[in-house]
Amino acid sequence: MLAHNVYFTLHDRSEAAKAALVEACRRYLTGHPGTVFFACGTLCAELCREVNDRDFDVALHLVFDSKASHDAYQTAPRHDQFIAEQKANWARVRVFDSIVEGA
Repeated sequence: MLAHNVYFTLHDRSEAAKAALVEACRRYLTGHPGTVFFACGTLCAELCREVNDRDFDVALHLVFDSKASHDAYQTAPRHDQFIAEQKANWARVRVFDSIVEGA
C-alpha cells in the first residue's frame, strides 16, 4: 500500500479557511479508485511537545492499495479541480509518501 500524507499551511489561517479546506478535501478527494483509507483535519492544538511539527493548518491522509492507484489519483479530474480551487490559499504544501503495511 502507499500512504499519501499532505500538510497544508495556509495564507489565511482563520478557522473558517481551515474548515473550508477540510470540506474541499472531503468533496474532491474521497472515493477515488484504490483508496483504502481517507482522513483529513486540523492541527491538534493540545499536542505541543518538542517533537511535534506544528507548522501546518490542515492535514490530509490517504492510503492507496497500490502505487498505480496513487498515480491515477494524481491525475484525476476531481484532484485537479481541488488544486485549482484551493491552491491560492496555500502558503506551503508538504507531501510525504511512503510504502506501508498493515498490522
